[in-house]
Amino acid sequence: MSNITLQSIQSPIASTWCPGCGNFGIIGAMKQAFVQLGIPEEDLVIIYGVGCSGNMADFNRVYGFHSLHGRAIPNAIGVKLANHKLKVIVIAGEGDTYGEGLNHLLAAARGNHDITVLVHNNQTYSLTTGQSSPTTMKGTNTKSTPDGLVEEPLNPLTMAISAHAGFVARGYAGNMAQLINLVKEAIQHDGFSLLDVLQPCPTFNKINTYQWFQQRVYDLDKKNYQPSDKKLAWETAQEEEKIPTGVFYKDISKVSYHKHLSQLDKKTLLEQRSGEVSLKKPLKAFV
Repeated sequence: MSNITLQSIQSPIASTWCPGCGNFGIIGAMKQAFVQLGIPEEDLVIIYGVGCSGNMADFNRVYGFHSLHGRAIPNAIGVKLANHKLKVIVIAGEGDTYGEGLNHLLAAARGNHDITVLVHNNQTYSLTTGQSSPTTMKGTNTKSTPDGLVEEPLNPLTMAISAHAGFVARGYAGNMAQLINLVKEAIQHDGFSLLDVLQPCPTFNKINTYQWFQQRVYDLDKKNYQPSDKKLAWETAQEEEKIPTGVFYKDISKVSYHKHLSQLDKKTLLEQRSGEVSLKKPLKAFV
């Protein structure tokens, strides 16, 4: 078994993200977290959604799967149930996760599946050139809302807390040092973890820029914040004038979904299968 290094995770494919994209900070923090945690290469699987964040599937050399739009989380749950010894991470955008995939997010939180969901939240559908997303601020003019967005933005943190998620956090792509620690803590949490990452999009979101965030974000750790208080977490997640980052809520008493299953006590489902599995027969109809 060999642990991940910055060299071993490096893909030969160059990034196609726009210059200044917050995705660069996120992928850098994620890689550093993998290395610092000493995760063996064969024990990590990343499931990607569709969007600018999902293009990361080409920029990492790790085991993974590029899912359909909104369907990254159920695929991650399937991987975890097949081999619960793996570290399973979801990389998806806010349109993917909080839009089409919202039902899967809430179900995974309720079940406390032991997966880490890392959401790239740039408040716009950037891959399709700038339509409003579930977290776009009300009144914003976009390609899909030229007269201003009518709907209120979703609050993913309060939704996750109300759905009984055991770990809820928010990071910022412009604070890499904090983000590395948040990714590490989210991965190490035993159970479902949501890490929402505020990510500037310099091409299609001219409002929520690095300068805009720098004037508003603050670190909860510097406020002597206690993430074990669910009521406090709910209230803090609704702050708007200033934007808190860090771990909002953490409950280490919750038992992960797969640990409730007696059939997984001694062996993974993968280990319980005998012999190799052939896909020739089911694929015959498509050839």
